[in-house]
Amino acid sequence: MESDTEMEDFDSSEEGSNWSDDSYLADEDFSFDYQEGVDPHEDALDWEEDSNESAGDTPPRVTPRKESQSESGVKCSDSPEEPWLPCKGSQSTRTSSVKTDEDEAPLLSTLQPDQQRSPSVNLSTKTYSPRKRVPASPSLKSKVPRLSTPRKTSHLPHRTTESDQPWKTEKHPDEGPQPLRFCPSRPPGPQVDPSAMYSPLDLFQMFFTKVTVRTLCDNTNRQAARNIGRGKKFKWIDITVKEFYKFIGLVFFTALVKTKAISDYWITNSIFSIPFPATVMNRDRYRIISWNIHMSDPDEDAVNDSKKGTPEYDRLFRLKPLMNDIRHACMSCFHPHRNLAVDERMVASKARNGLIEYIKSKPTKFGFKIFVLADSSNGYTVDYAVYIGKNTFPVGFGICHDSVMSLVRPSVLGAGYHVYLDNYFSSPKLFKDLFDMKMGACGTMREGRLGFPRSEENALTKKSPRGSLRWIREGSLLFVKWKDAREVSMGTTIHQAYGGETIKRKRKNKDGKWSHESIPVPTPILEYNKNMGGVDLSDQLITYFSAHRKTMKWYRTLFYHFVDIATTNSYIIHKDLCKVNKMQPMTHKEFTQALVAQLCEVSIETQSKPTNTGHTPVPIKPVADKSKRSSAGRKRCELCKKSGHSKDTPWKCNECGVPLCVIPDRNCFHDWHNLEGMAPVEYQSSDS
Repeated sequence: MESDTEMEDFDSSEEGSNWSDDSYLADEDFSFDYQEGVDPHEDALDWEEDSNESAGDTPPRVTPRKESQSESGVKCSDSPEEPWLPCKGSQSTRTSSVKTDEDEAPLLSTLQPDQQRSPSVNLSTKTYSPRKRVPASPSLKSKVPRLSTPRKTSHLPHRTTESDQPWKTEKHPDEGPQPLRFCPSRPPGPQVDPSAMYSPLDLFQMFFTKVTVRTLCDNTNRQAARNIGRGKKFKWIDITVKEFYKFIGLVFFTALVKTKAISDYWITNSIFSIPFPATVMNRDRYRIISWNIHMSDPDEDAVNDSKKGTPEYDRLFRLKPLMNDIRHACMSCFHPHRNLAVDERMVASKARNGLIEYIKSKPTKFGFKIFVLADSSNGYTVDYAVYIGKNTFPVGFGICHDSVMSLVRPSVLGAGYHVYLDNYFSSPKLFKDLFDMKMGACGTMREGRLGFPRSEENALTKKSPRGSLRWIREGSLLFVKWKDAREVSMGTTIHQAYGGETIKRKRKNKDGKWSHESIPVPTPILEYNKNMGGVDLSDQLITYFSAHRKTMKWYRTLFYHFVDIATTNSYIIHKDLCKVNKMQPMTHKEFTQALVAQLCEVSIETQSKPTNTGHTPVPIKPVADKSKRSSAGRKRCELCKKSGHSKDTPWKCNECGVPLCVIPDRNCFHDWHNLEGMAPVEYQSSDS
């Protein structure tokens, strides 16, 4: 068995190790060459478009033509759309198109008027690129994670549309959009027999099925054989499905009982010893399994690695087998309720493999970014997608738009769902496309999004009192502005502007005293605050008893996150089943404890050691012959001997082993145990 240092050297030798904490973020990753005679407004246009490459409301970046270029346009083809079946009786169809990779750099002559970025562009004159981007050195760029948050830019007039109608207040009635008919493809809730009783292990095995675990075992055995063939020194025995479940059970045990290091769970001869892990698996076996765990076939990994630098290279190849199995299980075991939430989730990591993102506003700022679709009512993770860059989804209308359209699929969910988003995803085009698919949307929205009204008539100002609201309706899409501590902008295709709701806020009077006042609040804001926290609730449940830990390989970090998703979803299904059967569900801690016991094939309740019967008189030598019971094995009474009398007795103390008289006129047994310093002592017989 090799030392920990040797294994660390073996693990950190591959690309993408996840053990270093010295990665940093530089202020800028590019240098620029400035040119003279360039329109400063056009310069701002080009930089704004490039800095928001992930925004879902902008067309692909336009490369200005040089004079030597041909006037012929580039043909664009539409990629096939996902099939969608509308509700029975509905005549609407999906008409939005998705652009293909050929749209990456179209000529200006082929753009439609509404796709051109500025009406001031003159096609007959020669144009120049205002800034020429020069990538930084590869050695520096590989250490700098990408910024997921857009750079701060000023609001530009060309990115919004002027509205010909003024802003309205709460005094103007708003009829609201036509309510969508809720037609889920399956009944919402757990897709299991509600009358059956499911243990925590049964629910967990709905996600980690025996087929999935057998694939993990086969790939782990191949990876261990590959490491041994490369000269790594450790003893390996092929892992089985049964042993793998026990390994997962110990992983959850470490989530319940926290220690500083993994080796602390196997400490012996100490007051801090934890005896249970050693009864399931020895320390070296547990650590070797965790070092070699692998989700994909190592032979196919080598084939995929040979394609680096080509479009055929798959950056998530090492995750695909387990990631796809868990995704399909999440969608098949539970059908979400009407209100859904889409948000970003960060899985903490500082691996150097190009997938690490930095989001300043998140509690976990460095890590893998995952787009998550969750049920707002209970936090169930319905679907997810790991972000690998702007090519995560098919090229269409930006990563923000495409991520939502890929997660919210009518062919899987049905129609009539309400999707809640934050301002990273929200855009007028996304809301309209979702409405065309018979799905409502609501969320905060940046005023710089293309299509957001820019009317100045009756608009909010800095001096507007708290509680002021303004709204503009454009068909099914409603834009709302509300003044609370600061101005908030919303968009919705579900709600009316104002339904008479109010909330209480504290206000400081002129005399310095605080008082409560009721101010009007738009209906979309109340519903947004109520239903947007689905992903946050899921993150909270995962954090309580998370299997996440520091690993030497980046893909093992996501392996433990998939385990967390499976466990949390299992617990949510358990609560829903208990609610249907009107039973008291287990707490999250009790559920995890029961799961650990069932995975490790032990009882959660241990048998206590038999206690002694205490200080009671028993015969010194039990005999079967009744005539000899009073004299067999008689010994001298210890208390009588100390007092100078020589009396024999057939009785002794069961706890102390001391011969003592037990007769009506001489109860030495009672006196012995009530004398100071006599009871209880270890008695040494003179015969021994």
